[in-house]
Amino acid sequence: MSKYTHRLGAALLLAALQGAPIAVLAQTVSPFAECARIGADRERLACYDRAAGRTTDPTLAPSPSPASGPKAVAAATAAPTASLIDAAWEFDPASSPYVVRLYEPNYFLLARYSDRVNTAPLSSVGQVPIPQEQVDNTEAKFQISLKARLWTTDDRRWGAWFAYTQQSYWQLYSDAISRPFRETNYRPELFMSYRPGLEYGGFHWRLLNFGFTHESNGRSGVLSRGWNRLFAEFGVERDNLVLTARAWYRIKESADEEDNPDITDYYGYGSLRATYKWGGQSLSLMGRGNLSTGKGAVEATWMSDKLLGPLRAYVQVFSGYGESLIDYNWNQTTIGAGVAVNDAF
Repeated sequence: MSKYTHRLGAALLLAALQGAPIAVLAQTVSPFAECARIGADRERLACYDRAAGRTTDPTLAPSPSPASGPKAVAAATAAPTASLIDAAWEFDPASSPYVVRLYEPNYFLLARYSDRVNTAPLSSVGQVPIPQEQVDNTEAKFQISLKARLWTTDDRRWGAWFAYTQQSYWQLYSDAISRPFRETNYRPELFMSYRPGLEYGGFHWRLLNFGFTHESNGRSGVLSRGWNRLFAEFGVERDNLVLTARAWYRIKESADEEDNPDITDYYGYGSLRATYKWGGQSLSLMGRGNLSTGKGAVEATWMSDKLLGPLRAYVQVFSGYGESLIDYNWNQTTIGAGVAVNDAF
């Protein structure tokens, strides 16, 4: 009996020893099986790490996916926009040192209507008016304006520029007088530009120009108009709004060369302009004048987004003195519509 008892005890002990690894293995497999039932990838991976005795490094956790929906749209809307001044004046250090760019708006008004046509231009030097041939109230008007950088520093903050702007008034619909050009103004400029890079009250001062400008209509006799100026121009921006101010000093000429000595009575000594851009469109408002004489002018323009290639719809409204040099002392209100290629910013 004792012999069989010992044999039975040994058998039970052997079975227990053989079953122990199985029990341990069962306990080891069980947590992994539980992990396999987890559907979410991130939680399932963390479960496997815990089961294996591994600590998860929080720095290796996957970054959250980009926000979507209304919050993402709001964030994108609130993101700062690129500088309009920097783009217009090539202040980026990576830009080419020598560039040719569009300057002021380049446009063609298919029809420009004036409520008061100047049929007898008169200057203030004692000349009698010379009546022009009968002109229509409606004509075409266009402007070509380019600028070229001649020199710049390596960081592009300083630059020397030459600019040329030509504005023409064309009696396109006056068949009886052979559709002449009623007036053309030529304005070359030579100036330095600088990017101050200062900020105050949310406005960024990014433009300072100073130099020389000549403007004339290329005519002779009593119809000759022209003047020379030294000028300084300041430009600040905030988001999609650009404000520019230009002040000038007229260089006086000798009495026998003077065509329009009183031109500053109508043009004043400076101008202000605001340009606002949204959704590819732009709105511009300009004002200038002489406070002592109470004479000046305002201009408003609207430009659409691109419609056909680079072409945009363009509307221009002007009221006051001096839309052109021949009309420097003539008060009128005009409105025109056509197409444009660019605005100033």
